[in-house]
Amino acid sequence: MNKKVSLGAAICFMAIAAAITFTITMSFAKNIFNSKIANVDERANVYEKLAEIDQIVRNNALEDIDEDALMNAIADGYMAGLNDDYAYYMDQDEYQNYQMDNAGELIGIGITVSLDESGYILVNDVTPDSPAAVAGIQAGDLIVRIDDTDVLSVGYNEATAMVRGEEGTRVNITVRRNQEELTLEAVRTKITTTSVSYRMIGENGYIKITGFDATTPDDFKAAVSDLQSQGATGLIFDVRNNPGGLLDGVAKVLDFLLPEGDIVSVTDSKGNTEVLYESDENSVDMPMVVLVDGNTASAAELFSAALRDYNKAELVGVNTFGKGIMQTAYSLSDGSAINLTTHYYNPPSGVNFHGVGLKPDYEVNLTPDQQLSLSELSDEEDAQLQKAISVLDAKK
Repeated sequence: MNKKVSLGAAICFMAIAAAITFTITMSFAKNIFNSKIANVDERANVYEKLAEIDQIVRNNALEDIDEDALMNAIADGYMAGLNDDYAYYMDQDEYQNYQMDNAGELIGIGITVSLDESGYILVNDVTPDSPAAVAGIQAGDLIVRIDDTDVLSVGYNEATAMVRGEEGTRVNITVRRNQEELTLEAVRTKITTTSVSYRMIGENGYIKITGFDATTPDDFKAAVSDLQSQGATGLIFDVRNNPGGLLDGVAKVLDFLLPEGDIVSVTDSKGNTEVLYESDENSVDMPMVVLVDGNTASAAELFSAALRDYNKAELVGVNTFGKGIMQTAYSLSDGSAINLTTHYYNPPSGVNFHGVGLKPDYEVNLTPDQQLSLSELSDEEDAQLQKAISVLDAKK
């Protein structure tokens, strides 16, 4: 039986609904307003404190103020005050070097480095015939001081920037080797980096990738093509001691190798996730193995994880570094820039590896001495490489 609702009751229900809607809307708006007010107040407190310091200094400082140095120091301090180990400020020259580095060119001494657990700079690789090689710097050295500056006092990012400079200038690098400290002098020069090297090992193609920059995709494709023309029946990718690089660079390499599907997604601070790169239907159909170690980080981990997620390759070595976060460089109006962690990036599986790394399918350890002199090991001495060869041959 249908029940009729009186006009008065209907008006009453409408009034109640409107009141509830109004209350919810006002509550939501109030929260947004209060949040914005809090942010404004916090910023105002920062500006007021900085203005107070500035006034005291300008009224009382004995020495004249170098305005450019002051501005750079303020920007440095702001970035250092964030809870972000990878955030830093770059002045105009440093940002130019950063761009050159990503393009595969830089003014430096010819070393590939990573952050050691001690906080010092670990030399992963030395470019043959480079200023570093001429000076006597070796893979496995720990850089503890640059000129008169201790690395720990300025941090990894600023210290690595100090190695660079004007072409033709000299830099003293103090390294720790076998518990002994050596100070070596190198002359900075323009270096065109080569992130890909390759050769045949028996019937398998071996490709070493030291980083992912703008030149890596084309060099990588050329390497695979040449190895195939030499009769390679399988591929070994060596990303040990690879600290990462450009997300765009590794995505293009993976697009070349993988079939159609997602390559990488990113998740922002609000938890929003979107696919950033996808692969087309073209792929390389060959047995593959990836060599990894504790210095395999960032884009190199994404490379390894993506190949495994698509069942294209297995991993051989030891657990990787565990850096699954993405930094973005923002240029400023005066030609300087800031680098800031902005996203998590996820492999095709969607399982982020930040803080945990990737566990290899076949765990093979090297001795500490072998790890430090990895580039000097013969193929027979390299137990991880030998295991990769046996795994690859079993796939054929």
